[in-house]
Amino acid sequence: MEDDKSNGSSIHVNGMQFSYDSQTPLFFDFNLNISPASRCLLIGANGSGKTTLLKILAGKHMVGGRDVVKVLNFSAFHDTHLVCNGDLAYLGESWNKFVGSAGEVPLQGDFSAEHMIFGVEGVDPARREKLIELLDIDLQWRMHKVSDGQRRRVQICLGLLHPFKVLLLDEVTVDLDVVARMDLLDFFKAECEQRGATIVYATHIFDGLETWATHLVYIQDGVNRKTEKLSELTELKSYPNLLSVVKSWLRSETKIEKNKPLNPPSQVAKSTPFDSSPFRSSRHMAYYR
Repeated sequence: MEDDKSNGSSIHVNGMQFSYDSQTPLFFDFNLNISPASRCLLIGANGSGKTTLLKILAGKHMVGGRDVVKVLNFSAFHDTHLVCNGDLAYLGESWNKFVGSAGEVPLQGDFSAEHMIFGVEGVDPARREKLIELLDIDLQWRMHKVSDGQRRRVQICLGLLHPFKVLLLDEVTVDLDVVARMDLLDFFKAECEQRGATIVYATHIFDGLETWATHLVYIQDGVNRKTEKLSELTELKSYPNLLSVVKSWLRSETKIEKNKPLNPPSQVAKSTPFDSSPFRSSRHMAYYR
């Protein structure tokens, strides 16, 4: 994150604008740089834009031109080989399969964990066995009978079978017990230290992350409020742990919201070259995959 040039960053966002409607931008002139081999925490209140940002970085939304959102120096949206080659991986909170007549539904049909895991081609057998053991997966589990936590373990295993260069995590450990979560974090740390991989991890569970993470990004209402090395975070000198620091930030947000007038005066939105463009990013005219 020290380098503000895209060719020195695993992730580079320059002047990004994105909105889910034609009026209010969720992100406006958003900038972000994440260095290779970083383990970066993405922090923010519910609705701050964390999930949307991760999906944009994963190439699921087209935002602006090819140089606005770059991962490994390629366009996150346009250069689909990032995902096809397994260089860019995304694990989100939901696990869905698209069904033509019903849209997206939870993937929990009557098939075994073994069928799913061994059905992925081009996998290093040693890596596969390591993940099965790490996540304590019973290959005979039937996906329609297991718990949410067991189903989550299979989802994570599938997402990690191919070595990644950039991994985006959106609350994927929420269903795991504390042992499984800490073992998985140790695995991620080794991936960064041994292979130079980069991880961006959005979570509300901060136990043990003071020594795991190298950086953090704190966003509030679509604004990058803080991008910093964790070792240089001055607030950690005044608070007992990272959870206390984050709690103080979020409480400050709540106080600001309470002090806002009920009917704030209308503000003139900043105009940009994209305002009159039919290709402005929005939910109504979305490029999504």
